[in-house]
Amino acid sequence: MTLKQLILIGLLTTLITSSKMAKSQHPDGDAKPQSANLAITNARIWTGVPTSKAGQKPATQPSAIAIRESRIVAIGDEATIRPFLGSDTTIIDAKGKRVVPGLVDSHAHVASGGFQLQRLSLRDVKSKEAFIKAVAEGVQNKVQRGWLEGGRWSVESWTSQESPTRYWLDPISGNTPVLLSRMDGHQALANTAALKIAGINATGPADPVGGEIVRDPKTGEPTGILKEAAMNLVRAHIPEPDQATTRHAILLAMKHLNSLGITSVHDMSNPDHLPAYADVYDSELGTVRITTYLQTDKWHTRLHDISNFKNHADAFRWIGFKGYMDGSLGSRTAFMQKAYTDAPKGALHPHGQLTAFAQSREEFQMQISACEKAGVSVAVHAIGDEANHLLLNAYESATAGRKENTRHRVEHAQHLLPSDIQRFAKIGVVASMQPLHKADDARYAEQRLGKNRLHGSYAYRQLVDAGAIVIFGSDWPVVSANPFQGIAAAVNAKTVDGKTWLPAHSLTVEEALRAYTYWPAWAAHQEDRLGSLEVGKYADLVMLSEDPFAIAKDRLGEIKPELTIFSGHVVYKEGGSKRK
Repeated sequence: MTLKQLILIGLLTTLITSSKMAKSQHPDGDAKPQSANLAITNARIWTGVPTSKAGQKPATQPSAIAIRESRIVAIGDEATIRPFLGSDTTIIDAKGKRVVPGLVDSHAHVASGGFQLQRLSLRDVKSKEAFIKAVAEGVQNKVQRGWLEGGRWSVESWTSQESPTRYWLDPISGNTPVLLSRMDGHQALANTAALKIAGINATGPADPVGGEIVRDPKTGEPTGILKEAAMNLVRAHIPEPDQATTRHAILLAMKHLNSLGITSVHDMSNPDHLPAYADVYDSELGTVRITTYLQTDKWHTRLHDISNFKNHADAFRWIGFKGYMDGSLGSRTAFMQKAYTDAPKGALHPHGQLTAFAQSREEFQMQISACEKAGVSVAVHAIGDEANHLLLNAYESATAGRKENTRHRVEHAQHLLPSDIQRFAKIGVVASMQPLHKADDARYAEQRLGKNRLHGSYAYRQLVDAGAIVIFGSDWPVVSANPFQGIAAAVNAKTVDGKTWLPAHSLTVEEALRAYTYWPAWAAHQEDRLGSLEVGKYADLVMLSEDPFAIAKDRLGEIKPELTIFSGHVVYKEGGSKRK
């Protein structure tokens, strides 16, 4: 059965279900309404229905919602839902709190996030001394399977911004191999023990395609910094976690995401993790809807697999592939049309680098065209302006003359040539962006690129005004998965160090919230059953501590979920997680 046939069956099933529910909501109709399992009253409900859906946006703000099993059966005022209330209905008084659709993280790495929750975190260290102290403690407490992993460090906020080296690590790690990723995941620091295991020394090996072993220019000795594909030289020697360990990480991640109000994730998945995901959903333990974009460089060889994959309805589904065009701005590996203004003298790659996947232009184009022909969506990481330009060219070539919108995506779309902004809407490509990256990158973006090259950077406003679909996520565990911090960054243009940067690129609160709800559902072909609160759709919703439409904008990041409901079940309640 093809992917298109599977999608069609799902759509027909949803339409039939919605029709039955719509019929049952009228007490004077032929069918008597069945009692709801759960109802929320005295709420201020933002349905998230786009204003362009004429006739579907309520004339007045709903205050009550009724849920039976996994679906919404009524929404409106208390009189609207009263026929659905029975003696066994659990009724929650929202006490005037704001209720919104369950939030969608449009780009995350769920299993990796679960692993990182258990590993060494260096994101908040503020100096070389604090870095070394934290690693020393990690060697004592965080070693797993013989290795110390984790990281998420960056030096851009430190007083001294010197790059860390293996010589920082060796005195405190001894023979324990260490690999600590930079914040963006596009470079990592290895100690001498790890380099030795990988056979990296002053005489070799040569840099892999799409990567760099950073070396002392005088001696040729590796500094311990490995960029892009060079990280795999060490990672290949780290024992893979078994399925039970991965399953535990996924469940830990879901619990964390629910606490943030997240009920759906577009997961950029490692193929090795699919069995653990399947185990979670076969056991009916999933509390986050996972839409998988599988990370692999050989899409065309797996098109048969995607159509035969065991989807768990809308709870766990594989709909596309993930690939990489380039690296990151912080690591100077994002591929830019012009050289980095702060590229070190003698840098091997002053413009950044295309990945090995993207360097083979003919094969890259062939793979995108094959997926387009099969109706399979692809999500490709592109950060540099030239990487985005080349990717848009490939999409435009593949989709010329198409009859359906396959909803291909650019992941990050951070730095765009101004002339390319209009092309997103023209070609029908989704811009999948992460507002907290802007808050982070602002510390060094002008240093990397110069002020005059930022007109198309983090261009949320410009893309939306051009008619493009913009969806938001976190790239967790690269940065926090907290969507309210993301909304705050998209609205306020505040950086992590409290400055205001590129405010003309900002969105309104409603636009940012919709980029975390309806538009991600649309991007994943789920807009008929997710992304807004309407009769017949899944009952995924969140009750908030503060109203994002009333709170001072500089406090948006303080909002917290008080209640998270997934598929009609309470999966998080302030003060503790639960599932009824």
